Amino acid sequence: MTDPTESGSSGHRIALAIEYDGSAYSGWQRQSSPDLPTVQANLEAALSQVADHPITVHCAGRTDAGVHATSQLVHFDSPIDRGDKAWVRGVNSLLPPTIRVIWSHEVDGDFHARFSATGRRYFYLIHQAEVASAMYYNHVTHVRKALDVQAMEKAAAHLSGERDFTSFRAAGCQSNSPNRNVFSTCWWQHGSLLVFDIHANAFLQHMVRNIVGSLMVVGRGERDPDWIRELLQARDRTQAAMTAPPEGLYLVEVDYPAGCGLPLCRRVPLLVTGLAGQ
Repeated sequence: MTDPTESGSSGHRIALAIEYDGSAYSGWQRQSSPDLPTVQANLEAALSQVADHPITVHCAGRTDAGVHATSQLVHFDSPIDRGDKAWVRGVNSLLPPTIRVIWSHEVDGDFHARFSATGRRYFYLIHQAEVASAMYYNHVTHVRKALDVQAMEKAAAHLSGERDFTSFRAAGCQSNSPNRNVFSTCWWQHGSLLVFDIHANAFLQHMVRNIVGSLMVVGRGERDPDWIRELLQARDRTQAAMTAPPEGLYLVEVDYPAGCGLPLCRRVPLLVTGLAGQ
């Protein structure tokens, strides 16, 4: 089989927008053990059946176990283009209901879901209530006491720009560089629901969850907002707070140059539809 990462490979290169509930999966990436269900393995199995050919997909950003996506972008190569109906309806009929193809689009052979992307955007959802909501189970992070949103907003302001995020990267992160460019951050509040909105060129492993873990420490009044600036300067993961749980995290947008000709790659989680700034 032709390596699907090679530019100009024969056949057709197809991009898909994928939505999934990560609760039941051991992350995006296919695992060596068949006992560990992943989004990638399920998607590849369905695509291979429709294509009648082994399919390997490449994604814009690999999400961890329990993390959700409303706008994951993937691409794959196929010797035959089955058409939008097959790549969307046909594939969806073979997928578990927690994974859905939203649209398909044929792209140039040099397009790559990961390397062509110029930005990614994540939401992190926090529910503030004395009693956790049964309806939100596995889809938000629950806290019993209200957080100081203004303090967290001040703290998050230190993250913007091109910075070294060593203090917020996982110990096992394999990225060659700890530097990332954060375009914007914002906290949205709607009743008891808080949303942290962060947009950057790319993210390190566990970066968003590690940032949120430390911002929540500020929100509880245990640290001053300037602590986030100190953590960035320290370049030491051990000085930051614990990693926030995965269930509150959503990949909601992937940016591509206009020349790629893709539809808008952004979908807001239903829990926050209508929230300001969307």
